[in-house]
Amino acid sequence: MRVVKEAEERKNEILDAADELFGQKGFDGTSTNDILEKVGIARGTLYYHFKSKEDIMDALIERYSVRLFDTAQEIAADKSIPVVERIIRVVMSMNLSGESSEEIMEHIHKPQNALMHQKIQRVILGGLTPILTEIIREGTRQGLFSTPFPYECMEMVVAYTNTVFDDDMVPMTNEERVSRIQAFIFNVERLLGAQSGSLMDVMQMFGNENGGNNE
Repeated sequence: MRVVKEAEERKNEILDAADELFGQKGFDGTSTNDILEKVGIARGTLYYHFKSKEDIMDALIERYSVRLFDTAQEIAADKSIPVVERIIRVVMSMNLSGESSEEIMEHIHKPQNALMHQKIQRVILGGLTPILTEIIREGTRQGLFSTPFPYECMEMVVAYTNTVFDDDMVPMTNEERVSRIQAFIFNVERLLGAQSGSLMDVMQMFGNENGGNNE
């Protein structure tokens, strides 16, 4: 007896299967036939939901983005966490997670996928900026920051980090990265009207994220 499933349920089954296969075999190593066999559906069913394998990759990126922004929103809303620490945690939450995350990021950084890379950057810029802006406004009320342009400041911050700290956009040595981070923090403090040195904890957290001591 043929099993008929709701469209959203079937779509998620396809995405789950593709996510697992991309993690195991890589994007290029996974064929649409592999996905069809794993889900147990006909080709017409697959193409009803997705136009191509690249379309599936786009949908996975969108699904990851929703999860990430939900996490960022939860962090931003947790008033038990100090404002500066919340800013850091929100920024650090913007990492794709899951079996196929590295494959996804490698795929979107290929020259032929420049539009996909641009899409991810646009999603992050549009989704992360308002979340950070609300934290900045809270910090302003607490007297930590003083800026008439909280949204614009955070837009600059997200655009810069999303570009300069993208290794494909700006290749750099560890020493150059440390210098960029120091300059970045120095200037963000001034953008926000924060006390000099008040954001330097960010330096240590970036150092830990890179897996080493930057002293």
